[in-house]
Amino acid sequence: MASNQKVLMKGNEALAEAAIQAGCHHFFGYPITPQTEVAAYMSKRMPKIGGTYLQAESEVAAINMVLGAASAGVRAMTSSSSPGISLKSEGISYIAGSDLPCLIINVQRGGPGLGGIQPSQSDYWQATRAPGHGDLHILVFAPSTIQEMVDMVFDAFENADRYRMPAMILADGMLGQMMEPVVFPEKKVVTFDKESWATNGHKNQRPHNIVNSLYLQATELERKVKERFERYEVIKAKEARAEEYLVDDAELVVVAYGATSRIARSAINSARAKGVKVGLIRPQTLWPYPSAVIAKAAQTAKAFLTVEMSMGQMVDDVRLAVNGKAPVSFFGHTGGVIPTPAEVLSEIEKLTGGDR
Repeated sequence: MASNQKVLMKGNEALAEAAIQAGCHHFFGYPITPQTEVAAYMSKRMPKIGGTYLQAESEVAAINMVLGAASAGVRAMTSSSSPGISLKSEGISYIAGSDLPCLIINVQRGGPGLGGIQPSQSDYWQATRAPGHGDLHILVFAPSTIQEMVDMVFDAFENADRYRMPAMILADGMLGQMMEPVVFPEKKVVTFDKESWATNGHKNQRPHNIVNSLYLQATELERKVKERFERYEVIKAKEARAEEYLVDDAELVVVAYGATSRIARSAINSARAKGVKVGLIRPQTLWPYPSAVIAKAAQTAKAFLTVEMSMGQMVDDVRLAVNGKAPVSFFGHTGGVIPTPAEVLSEIEKLTGGDR
């Protein structure tokens, strides 16, 4: 696919193509809607580029294949949707505990349980709080457009390699299934020296590398976890990202991410046309969370409104960032029901006293 040329693509297929162009030639997955097109696209493209496509017998098997490939130092990925990610959680913990980089795509659907195949954002807690057992974090990126999906795939692989940890693109069924024009820019694939840890064959020229997440001595495991959390502090300081829109003079700040932020932006534009001073903060990384951006806005804003396609999972992070300086309200739908711009505008007007 030619670079710098606009192509109309479905979100799931754009994710897959971006991964290939980012140097990922090893995909292991299992079909589940609404992300199946990621795997289907990979099944067609990987044989043509000499890569590996393997549909595993289960999500559990797929994530452990990613662990094996990542151990060898190659860029590897898997994709799934909400219940499938739950099945992968043990393997994600092993990958994090082994300090291995990889990319995990979650095109969210409604839940809990099998739920429904409609768009949702109800995996926020899972991605940012408990992607697996133990003391760990993973990098979590939240695109709001198909173009941003493409760009974030490159960033996710690069940061996963840089910090030796799993990264996740947290999308949803709306972004996965919609189509938009995208450009695949000519990006240099940044590579990192993996000889010090990759199990890719030593040829009697270096000591054996061992990838492991099992530490039988409690003090040794504690030391490893603490080392990892020191790295997490560096990531928090360097990698948190957010987009600000009309925030400087905003009396009310809406916080929304992913597809929901597009709906919120439309409502904000309508509110501004009525003279309401409202702005948007859109977290682009959910871990690390852009708390500093929200804390800065809390110095001048009178109130905050969090809008999500869930029962309010990100709202706690907004409240923590605001730190009591202003009230934080929530509006959302769940189960696959998508908020409308008119509904969000109504909430904005309710909180600001209506038309100005």
